[in-house]
Amino acid sequence: MTRVFITGTAGFIGFHLSRLLLEEGITVAGYDGMTDYYDVRLKERRHAMLRQHQGFSTTEAMLEDADALHTAVKDFRPDVIVHLAAQAGVRYSLENPRAYIDANVVGTLNVMEAAQAAGVGHLLMASTSSVYGANEDMPFDERQKTDTPLTIYAATKKANEAMGHAWAHIHGVPITMFRFFTVYGPWGRPDMALFKFTKGILEGTPIDIYNNGEMWRDFTYVTDLVRGIRGLIDAVPGAPDTAVEDDSLSPAAPFRVVNIGNSDKVRLLDFIDAIEKELGEKAIRNYMPMQLGDVPATWANASLLQNLTGYTPQTPFRDGVRQFVQWYQDYYQI
Repeated sequence: MTRVFITGTAGFIGFHLSRLLLEEGITVAGYDGMTDYYDVRLKERRHAMLRQHQGFSTTEAMLEDADALHTAVKDFRPDVIVHLAAQAGVRYSLENPRAYIDANVVGTLNVMEAAQAAGVGHLLMASTSSVYGANEDMPFDERQKTDTPLTIYAATKKANEAMGHAWAHIHGVPITMFRFFTVYGPWGRPDMALFKFTKGILEGTPIDIYNNGEMWRDFTYVTDLVRGIRGLIDAVPGAPDTAVEDDSLSPAAPFRVVNIGNSDKVRLLDFIDAIEKELGEKAIRNYMPMQLGDVPATWANASLLQNLTGYTPQTPFRDGVRQFVQWYQDYYQI
């Protein structure tokens, strides 16, 4: 594998994965719509940093533009495609559900068609821990049913998994879906909790804490996440002699789903305490009820990732918070 096509390279996770692969000497072609869901200047800075690598090129176009996507993939001739671009944000899906159908369902179909046409050896696509929805049996395991999504965002990702399985069965394209658990770290999105909490504390404005803080999340540091993705690139579903214990590999297609999480529940209030400690400031806390579509807890069983790649995310949340705060203060000159 020497050539990887990545959608969403100006995004939080796509930026970090691209940088990891480029530093390994892999040639990366990016594809990003540069939408204004959040500050485009942050996306432009990420892309500017990636362009410092000789092995990086990019196309700016929307996932829904099938012709542009097919042309970019055909011209690059990738060995692997990693599909990360999506309309993100669990809460925004309550306000603008159609944006999620367009980007996450139609856009993903376009990616699968392009992958098939290019004859790639492995297509990897982002899912989310949100597909576990109303499940209460934790830690979440890839073989659990995911039939109770609580937001349109989660529903579109569940649809992506079903579409991916069907595509792998019909066309024989090996597909891995990975489910992220509360990713955080430097260069994160401004709509994410850590970013909003840090900004609010520094500005002395109240931070909204849902369910009165009685929430738990499997916070996964972004560097750990992309290392997990990197390992999964080589774990091609259906390849000979790749069976592992507790595999989610489909009996009907070269397809599997894999959790990528820190395998640890962290109380939201402890997470906020860590931010306060790093900033040396106390938050003005606005305690609120549970928000529609949210869940009280997430917790990953990441043993399949370990069995497939030999890697397990391991960054303690306090260390990850420290790295983010240092980046934030440097980026915004605070």
